[in-house]
Amino acid sequence: MQVGREMVVAEKSGPWIRAYANTDIEEEHTSDQPVFGAAETPPPISGWMEAKGVVIEDTANGDLILMGAAANQEAEANDPRGPANAARSAHLLYRRLAEMFPNSPLAPEAAWRAADILWQIQKSDFSALPSAKERDPYMRNQMDEDSLKKVIKLYPHTRQADLADYDLIDNKLCGDWQGSTKCPEKEAEIFEKYASEHPESPRAAKALYEAAYRQAVLSDMYGADGSDKKQEEAHNHARDLTAKLKDKFPQSDYTWRAAALVYKLDQGVPVYGIDRD
Repeated sequence: MQVGREMVVAEKSGPWIRAYANTDIEEEHTSDQPVFGAAETPPPISGWMEAKGVVIEDTANGDLILMGAAANQEAEANDPRGPANAARSAHLLYRRLAEMFPNSPLAPEAAWRAADILWQIQKSDFSALPSAKERDPYMRNQMDEDSLKKVIKLYPHTRQADLADYDLIDNKLCGDWQGSTKCPEKEAEIFEKYASEHPESPRAAKALYEAAYRQAVLSDMYGADGSDKKQEEAHNHARDLTAKLKDKFPQSDYTWRAAALVYKLDQGVPVYGIDRD
């Protein structure tokens, strides 16, 4: 049975338990469910198994145990030599913690990590599709937002809600700008708005940098089009955003990167298509 799989304990006999376990692979994608009729969900399987390693609601320090097991699986997922299903196992374990121990101080972080892992898996899968290069977001496959929005709803005004809100930006970004100013204009506004609305977020500095980068790109684009006034405005906007970074996040990599970006603009070194990593 996969690590983190949900099950119901029907009876116990010494070191053994008889359990009903879910076998469905995906449980969160409500947006994929049919509008009419019931989705065909594989029935649970049952059988006897050793109780060793099973965590239930009354397991002492069960939340801490699940958090540790999930963190181990997440570390395995980041190791190129780790098992192929480690990320999904981490997702399930974090999710079980939030469901089984909703009053645990670890629940907000577990819920966020479960949602983020699922989001990143979808993002990776969709990035390989031809539609990933479409300019307009609505032309691309959209990641399912339900889990992240649930984090925001259950834990408002928390670090985890701020992080979830940042992930959701992915669905609003262009796949490929295709040389159009429309995309960086809109995206710069989105990132700057995020930084303004979430000033204490762990992603605030990154959001300001992303906005500054797009203003730098716009400066190049406007210059190529001969729009001198717009070029100067974008250039100055990039400077202003970099000044905000220096003021609030003086020790951040994003501040230093923004400073290097503005220096290139000041020196007339092209940014668009060259500086992006």
